[in-house]
Amino acid sequence: MAAEGAPRDAQAIEADRKLVDALRAGDEATFMALVDELGPSMLRLAMQFTPTRAVAEEVVQETWVAVLNGLDRFEGRSSLKTWIMRILVNRAKTRGTRERRTVPFAALAAAEADGDFTAVDPERFNPADHSRWPHHWASPLPRWETLPEGAAESRETLAAAREAIDELPEMQRTVILLRDVEGWDGPQVSNALGISETNQRVLLHRARSKVRAALQRHLAIA
Repeated sequence: MAAEGAPRDAQAIEADRKLVDALRAGDEATFMALVDELGPSMLRLAMQFTPTRAVAEEVVQETWVAVLNGLDRFEGRSSLKTWIMRILVNRAKTRGTRERRTVPFAALAAAEADGDFTAVDPERFNPADHSRWPHHWASPLPRWETLPEGAAESRETLAAAREAIDELPEMQRTVILLRDVEGWDGPQVSNALGISETNQRVLLHRARSKVRAALQRHLAIA
């Protein structure tokens, strides 16, 4: 089984401890604040595995019940948020497979990670016989901080990124959401989805490349 990831800092551990203590004590305000904070991302993630929004909403509700019933088993080796999201993913996978009778996630991930892949125009790279930098960028992409002020943070750009993510194949979409939206590390994603670390890296690379290419088109980067 993959490792939990980098050690957590003392401040984060203490914050989670106080939060868990409040939840165990039945602090309704703390619980509702946590629901408000995590609810939207939980629903978004559950919808990656389930056939309808209604089923995803049921999974989210079931997850909160499981969280409250399982607080005594939370050991703090990962963040509380990651622990909750892992419960959600496991329940959503089981429910989604039962509802849709899809192929196993590991097989789907392997299929999406297989074969050749090109997200960027090959002409952007030097040829194989280049005297100094074969296969390197012929004209490197500009750094994001050199773009016009506010362009990378505009609503239009965020919408373009969201659209690009929504159009990704299922496993690529799920991996990039977990890694770049929810902030999980590679081993956590591999464990939650039941896929190899190699496939997780390939899926993430392909997803990021496609989203970046879409943003380049949106921002009219030549």
